[in-house]
Amino acid sequence: MTMPTIIRPGISAASATEPPARFRDLLASEWIKMRSLRSTPWSLALTMVFVIGSAAVAALAENRILEKMSPQARADQGFMVFDAFPPAGYMTLMLVAGSVGALTVVSEYSSGLIRTTTVAVPARGAVVLAKAVVTAALWTAVGAVVATGCFLVSQAILNANHAGVPLTHPGVPRALVASTLLAPVCALTGLGVGFLIRHSAATMVTNTFTLLMLPPIFSQSARWSAAVSHAMPVTAWKRLIQNWPPDPHSLGYTATVPDSWTVYALWPLIAVALAGTVVRRRDV
Repeated sequence: MTMPTIIRPGISAASATEPPARFRDLLASEWIKMRSLRSTPWSLALTMVFVIGSAAVAALAENRILEKMSPQARADQGFMVFDAFPPAGYMTLMLVAGSVGALTVVSEYSSGLIRTTTVAVPARGAVVLAKAVVTAALWTAVGAVVATGCFLVSQAILNANHAGVPLTHPGVPRALVASTLLAPVCALTGLGVGFLIRHSAATMVTNTFTLLMLPPIFSQSARWSAAVSHAMPVTAWKRLIQNWPPDPHSLGYTATVPDSWTVYALWPLIAVALAGTVVRRRDV
């Protein structure tokens, strides 16, 4: 005898037999949410223009200095790393990436859309992971465009004084990869902070303070202070784009290249893990 299908009140037969959402469906949904935010395309475009433009300005300023130097002094300059990847431009990239990463979360909490998401997909950990994958993919692409654009524009300008270097120059590939990955590291950190705090203003302040304002507080003269500073993404980025070894006679403590890559890996992993833990243990 065939048993009748029992349908709970308020649930249609179609929804009762509907298969659960697949992970690729979650990715597609998160991508639609991401690109439907009006601020996202403008934020990405303006940020890319600003950071690449700051590299051009830094290279033009360096050109004026090089014109007053002898050929031997120019040769001793080496790879103009801070012209190719200017700190001012990359601080802006960090701020925007962290803020947009946080907005992908707090915008859903403020609008109440997160309730619909968690009802449709009870596996909240999968929702967090889907957001993280889409955020990481988007900001890796943005970081790659910005890093490559900064390098090509700055070196094209420096070539006027024969000071440019090719992509194969020692230290350039590592600097390009580090500058590319800085954006997704900060975006995933912002996403994690957004899940932890859930409120727009507090999330933005916490994210900005952690990524940009906290590292300069710690000096390099004391080991404990230098250890905290080196555990920050911005300090790890500065170490990775350097093309020279630390001075053995310096009073400051300098992180190694493997340590800096470890910082790059741990920040997004910890942020996403904490976000997944938090959303499973508390009500929306």
